[in-house]
Amino acid sequence: MKDLVEDARAAGYNTPLGAGTRPAVLVIDICAAYVTDGSPLRAPVEEAVRAAATMVKSARTSKVPVLFTRVSYRPGSTDGGLFRRKVPTLSVFEEGNPLGEFLDDPAPLPGETVVTKQYPSAFHGTALAANLTAEGIDTLLIVGLTTSGCVRATATDALQHGFRPLVVADACGDRDPRLHEANLYDLNAKYADVLDLDAALRVIEDR
Repeated sequence: MKDLVEDARAAGYNTPLGAGTRPAVLVIDICAAYVTDGSPLRAPVEEAVRAAATMVKSARTSKVPVLFTRVSYRPGSTDGGLFRRKVPTLSVFEEGNPLGEFLDDPAPLPGETVVTKQYPSAFHGTALAANLTAEGIDTLLIVGLTTSGCVRATATDALQHGFRPLVVADACGDRDPRLHEANLYDLNAKYADVLDLDAALRVIEDR
């Protein structure tokens, strides 16, 4: 991986964006579906969930905004369109299914923003960009699930909407570590800064 990073840097990739002046923590789709045995989306993400909870706790202590996303579909509807046709197991996110519920930690507190989405990116078809702009937020510390899916899509769209995406590697997870590492490498090369947990916590503490 080190050689790949050096090769990318030599080719003009991996230029750091850095944090702006007003960060927020964006928690992507951390829910029961990924940690419940028997769930079709079960993945080895417990450590990532714990790291995400650490990020949320630090943000709240430092008065940094925390936002959550969730996926929700109406049963029998066309919500999610071709995405649901491509990935039928997304049916676990139909309203009323407990697999779509937040965990005990991290979970949104009353008053914190919850973005309900139907596609991978938290920006697609939602008011997230407008809400961030209204709050003066220019940087997103992105944590959650999964690295190759909704984390990647959200980080890429954040860049395209003019927000600085900082993906917290230790606080994201996937069903296969190879997918996790490959997507972090590519995100860091072209679309985001990828930080470890300690570096991400310093962004919060130093704001």
